[in-house]
Formats: sequence, structure tokens, C-alpha cells
Amino acid sequence: MSRLWLTGYRSYELGVFGDQDPKLLVIKETLKKLLIDKIENGTDWLITGGQLGVEQWAAEVGVSLKADYPELNVAMMTPFADFGHNWNETNQAKYLQIASRVDFHQSVSAQPYHGPQQLRNYQEFMLSHTDEAVLVYDLEVPGKPKYDYQAIDRFQERHSYPLTLIDMDWLQESANEYQENLKNSSQFD
Repeated sequence: MSRLWLTGYRSYELGVFGDQDPKLLVIKETLKKLLIDKIENGTDWLITGGQLGVEQWAAEVGVSLKADYPELNVAMMTPFADFGHNWNETNQAKYLQIASRVDFHQSVSAQPYHGPQQLRNYQEFMLSHTDEAVLVYDLEVPGKPKYDYQAIDRFQERHSYPLTLIDMDWLQESANEYQENLKNSSQFD
């Protein structure tokens, strides 16, 4: 069994504010290609969180890949109970819709949020229950993934734990490739 933790930027950190945003199409295509490669090399569990942004997009992509890769299981783990309860109705509905489609959905802590220790416990849980990580994160572009990156970095001092960083250069290359594919497909229409 090979379990992959996938996390990264929140949607607002990437300036993605809708399902039709071209940036989102590029990010999802990037995640899809990466996940296919991981699945074809033995990953059978995608484990992500429920944050708005990369985590929810990864869960959506993972669920969509199950048609071609039925061996893939998708888990959505959240740091605490009542996760997302303070979001607006649209974001709560989207979260619940995705959570209902994954193979496994659970909170690491059975209690509502009461302090940052729950977030550290969540990181420790994710590190100890996965075999590698993928972060959509660029060391040059600040954001919330910094904390997961730092936790992984510390964990790697004591454990063999591969990390793949999808940085802004990677996303730009994906965007260029996406544009090229669009241009080529429109020539045949």
C-alpha cells in the first residue's frame, strides 16, 4: 500500500475564485497528470484535507480518476470536528458534496477547533499515515502551505519521506502546455 498526502495553497492564495477560472483548469490538469503517474507507480490512497483550494481540487481530481483507476481510494481528513462550519453556504455545500464522494472522510480530532495544537496533531497524523507528500507550494511565494512544508522538512530529518513540490514554474509550464493543447485542438475543429 502506498499512501500520498496532497496539500497546498488555499484558493484565495492562488487568486482562484470560481470553478471556471482558467488557473483552476491548469491546476486540476497538473494534479491529474501527477496523480496518474503516482497511481501507475503504486499509489493506491490519495489522502488530502478539506481546505478550499488544492485539497478540495485534489479530492475532486482523485474521485474523477477512479473511473479509469478503480484501485485508487480517496480519503479526506480534516484537523477537527465541525471543519468549515464558519464558511459561507456555497463553500460549505461544496465541501459536503466532495466529502460525500470520497471513499473515507474523518476528522483527526473529534472536538471542534480549540487551538493550534490540533493543527500540529493533524500534520503529525498525516505524516505518520502516508508514505510521501505532494505540495502545491513555491518556497518563493508565501502562504499557508509553509507550515506543512516545515513539518515535512522536520519529519524528513528522521524518516525517509519523499516530497514533490509543484512550484510556480511547474504550474507555468503546465499552463503553457495547456494553452498549446487548446490551440492545437482548435485547429482541428
